[in-house]
Amino acid sequence: MSGLEATKRKPRVLVAMSGGVDSSVAAAVLCEQGYDVIGVTMQVWDYSSSHCAIEEGNGTCCSSLDVDDARSVADRLGIPFYVINCEDKFKTTVIDDFVGRYLKGETPIPCVNCNTFLKFDHLLMKMRELQCDFLATGHYARIEERSGEPVIVTSEDSWKDQTYFLFTLNRDILKHLLFPIGGWQKPEVRAYAEKIGLPVARKKDSTGICFIGKKNSYASFIESQVPSQKLKPGVIRRYPTGEFLAEHKGIHHFTIGQRKGFGIAVGQPIYVVKIDAETATVWMGDESHLLSSRVDVHGVNWLSDVKDGESLRVKIRYAHSGADAVVRIHDRDCVELQFNEPQRAVTRGQAAVFYRDHDLLGGGWIR
Repeated sequence: MSGLEATKRKPRVLVAMSGGVDSSVAAAVLCEQGYDVIGVTMQVWDYSSSHCAIEEGNGTCCSSLDVDDARSVADRLGIPFYVINCEDKFKTTVIDDFVGRYLKGETPIPCVNCNTFLKFDHLLMKMRELQCDFLATGHYARIEERSGEPVIVTSEDSWKDQTYFLFTLNRDILKHLLFPIGGWQKPEVRAYAEKIGLPVARKKDSTGICFIGKKNSYASFIESQVPSQKLKPGVIRRYPTGEFLAEHKGIHHFTIGQRKGFGIAVGQPIYVVKIDAETATVWMGDESHLLSSRVDVHGVNWLSDVKDGESLRVKIRYAHSGADAVVRIHDRDCVELQFNEPQRAVTRGQAAVFYRDHDLLGGGWIR
C-alpha cells in the first residue's frame, strides 16, 4: 500500500466480539463513527468436550453459542468477521494458572490473565496481521490524554468499571486501544442495541468466571482438572491457638474471608484467615484477624509514573471500593503498601491496583 493510499483509507479497527451486548455495541459505535471495522471472536474453551460439565448459556462466554451471536451481529453490521482458536493458549495461561494457584492456597483472577495473554497480546498480533490501526473491546474503561500520553481512566459507569483487570497492559500499546462504550452507562448500551436492532440487545450478561459458569463450584471444576492425588486433604485449626477443629478434603475448597460451608459450630462467627498449602492446614479465626494495614505487592506493572511515598487509592479486589495507602517503592517490581485504615481479607493471588483520582496507574500481585 502506498503512502498516499494509506492516508486516504479509513482508520481500521479490530473489535474483540464476545457475543455479548457490550462488545457488539462497541463494534456498532465504531461503524457509526466511520471506522473500517473488523470483528473477531476468540474460541477459548470447548464446552462440548468430555472434560467439561458446563452448560452453555449458564454464565459462560466465548462458547459456540456466543460465537454464533457475534457472527449474527457482524452480519447485521455488514463487517468482516473471524473466529480464531485460542483454546491451547487459554488452557495454559488461564485455566492451568487458575487451578495451580488455588492448589497453592491463593485466590486467582483469571480475567487478568485472559486480558494479558489473549485479548491484549494474541489479538494485538491479529490486529497487526490484518493491518489494523486499533484494537477495540467492550471494556468499561476510557482512554484520555495526560501531557500528550494516553492514560486508562475509569468508566463513567462506576458499577461496571473494569479497569481493575487492565493493570498488566503494556503502556506502549495504549495508543492503539479503543474502549468505545467506556463513557456509557449500561442502560444506555442496551437502549442503543435495541434502537439499531442488534440481536443480542436483551442477552443476559455473563456472570462469574466464564469457564466455570454459574451452576458449578470452583472446587468441583478444579477437581475435574487434576488427578485426585493432588487434592491433598488436611485439617482446620483455630487461629492463633492451633486448636484442632475439623478435617477437610482439600484447600481448594477455601479462600481468605470465607465464613460458610465448614460444618463447624463454635458459638460465634469464624472466618478463614490463613491457608498453609505446604501442610494443607486451614486456619480459622475472628474477623479481627482478617485486618491488615501493611501489604507487600510484587510483579508490579506501571502504566504511569508514581513517586515513592505517594498516597494513592488502592483496590485490593475487583469489588473493593478502594482505600488510601502510601506506596513505598522497593524497586520497579515490588512495593509495600501502608493503608491509612486496616483492610479486610487481603488475599494472596488477588491484585492491588493503583489509582490517582480516576487514572489507572498500574498494579501488582498481593504476596
